[in-house]
Amino acid sequence: MRHTLRPHERVRRRPEFLHAYEHGRKHHGRYMTVFACASTAPAARLGVSATRKFGPAVARNRAKRRARDLFRHHKPMPGVDLVVIPRRGFESVGHADLLGDFLSVLRRLKVTLLPTTDVPA
Repeated sequence: MRHTLRPHERVRRRPEFLHAYEHGRKHHGRYMTVFACASTAPAARLGVSATRKFGPAVARNRAKRRARDLFRHHKPMPGVDLVVIPRRGFESVGHADLLGDFLSVLRRLKVTLLPTTDVPA
């Protein structure tokens, strides 16, 4: 399995983040806030915004890696941009709790996931 997101699967530019903030639906989970916005991109895209308020660079980078991992294994249908803002505890909580929070936020935002092809190891 590929461990990186391809360029067309990433929200990268500031105007794209601002569009998600202004026009997207927002929902707060226990460990993250997620914005979901309709997109014309050929694939679902992810952006992660972890500011210095979240913690030192090590914690921010770990949170971004974990968010990308969640997205990679549970991809939404094409046509949606997700922006994840990690909250306190995101980097230290267990994977099962984080996954449950991510999936419940997506469910509340009415984001449909692609059928999974992952086989648990």
